[in-house]
Amino acid sequence: MDGNFLTDAVRIDERDLSRLMPMHLWVSASGHIRSVGPTLAKLHGSGLVGRRFLEVFAVKKPRCAQSIRDLSTMLGQRLHICLRNTPATRWRGLAVQLQDDQGVLVNLSFGIGAAEAVRKHGLTNGDFAPTDLTVELLYLTEVKAAVMAELAALNRRLRDARREAEERALTDALTGLANRRALDLALEAAIASTARGRHPFALLHVDLDLFKAVNDTLGHAAGDHVLVHVAQVLKSVTRKYDVVARVGGDEFVLLLPDTVEEARIGHIAARIIEELERPLDYNGQTCRISGSIGVTLSVFYDRPDADRMLSDADAALYASKRAGRGRYTVHSLGTDPEDDRPDSGLVADWLAGQSGC
Repeated sequence: MDGNFLTDAVRIDERDLSRLMPMHLWVSASGHIRSVGPTLAKLHGSGLVGRRFLEVFAVKKPRCAQSIRDLSTMLGQRLHICLRNTPATRWRGLAVQLQDDQGVLVNLSFGIGAAEAVRKHGLTNGDFAPTDLTVELLYLTEVKAAVMAELAALNRRLRDARREAEERALTDALTGLANRRALDLALEAAIASTARGRHPFALLHVDLDLFKAVNDTLGHAAGDHVLVHVAQVLKSVTRKYDVVARVGGDEFVLLLPDTVEEARIGHIAARIIEELERPLDYNGQTCRISGSIGVTLSVFYDRPDADRMLSDADAALYASKRAGRGRYTVHSLGTDPEDDRPDSGLVADWLAGQSGC
């Protein structure tokens, strides 16, 4: 089709022009604004018509325009335009020459700033041309953001649930202490660290004395009450990074990194026994227990082994029970001809001869 016939046929009034291009500007040959689209008027307020275009707007690209003549040289090129009094409000535009020296018609759009403009100015679907996909794109953007937020929340819930499941798998349900599986993992890590010449540790095996009498006399609920109290006692006398585990009904194991001094170990064991022997009330009834403790140290072994250390701590524990209960015993050394530990006698003698332990 011949473009001239189309041009001759096109006659459009201002209302239809505003529907077709709600952010248009008609700039006369003298550089004055003769007509403004309704959306542009909504953004700027009244009073644009009659003002000089370049007093209100600044053309930034492809180059600065100082006059309407400069603007006329940019016909058909993508323009970057902003308001002079609010430079943050930016548009992309295209200018075309009108016939009969009627000036220039500039059509504007927000480009990538559409989302901010919609939020800032409260624009709706009616503020855009019927063929403009901005609103649909913004809707899709919001939907995507909502979906991503929901997925992120779901991932957090799954991560929290997985962490809680892992914690439950490593936690004693009654006392909140570490369980046997958690102790095994911690002991394995401690032995690996010791093998690298770092962080020697103590292993304390605690078994309650007189606990069966509480269960038999006051019932299992009282026994559970006592076990929870024991857990609190053990946590109170240890550090945050020490491992305190319940490994059986009334048996507990403590793993204490960087703790091999006899005085320090004796102080901890004595405090545990002292706290356990304090009378404990349960529904008006007094519960009385004590504790026997067996101790072994990683420094006793050239090659520490988890099963062996637990066995040695257990043997020391039962030595405490045979000696009258309510006391602690550190495992003796050199009792096995094939033992790979030092072959001196009592632990106190061995520790006294060491430096830097």
